[in-house]
Amino acid sequence: MEIKQTTENALSHSTVKAIINAPIEKVNIADWLFNLPDEEYQRCSTAHIAAGFTRTLAGEPMSINVETIGNALIIQHYVATEYRADYCRMLSVSDAITTNGRSKVQVLWELRATKLDDQTCEYTNEIHATATPEFFEFMKVHNISLTQAAHDRQVASDAHNHEETPLFAKSIEKKALTGSYGI
Repeated sequence: MEIKQTTENALSHSTVKAIINAPIEKVNIADWLFNLPDEEYQRCSTAHIAAGFTRTLAGEPMSINVETIGNALIIQHYVATEYRADYCRMLSVSDAITTNGRSKVQVLWELRATKLDDQTCEYTNEIHATATPEFFEFMKVHNISLTQAAHDRQVASDAHNHEETPLFAKSIEKKALTGSYGI
């Protein structure tokens, strides 16, 4: 069940854009994401550890991503709630592991391609992190305010997103133009 992000539970919201030098007709974000090799995922950020693809028990596409965001190891179980060539909406209740212990954070990841002209698209990588009930309990036990947790997550998420987005765009571009991965 998706938790709607509100001012009372928002941890971060980061949007970064980059150019894809390929016609929109050749770009297929869903195909790129659902077939992304582990090594290619790792090339798109120094914080990326591993990625794989599976399906839920109900058969929905799922991307498993392991990465560090700030000082946390994050294991994401992104279920595709909507997916097309120009847009993917991925929702995860992610495991967040820090030196203080383990908790859960909901992450909504939206990947979008928008046509700019006949040869160029704009790629948008948007990430929303929302505190879960488990995360509120974690903050209470460790005497961490939502303000501090949100600040730390926002800084870390923005830094991560600014690194990965241009590299994701280059990887999508190469897949669109050559049919293979590699930035």
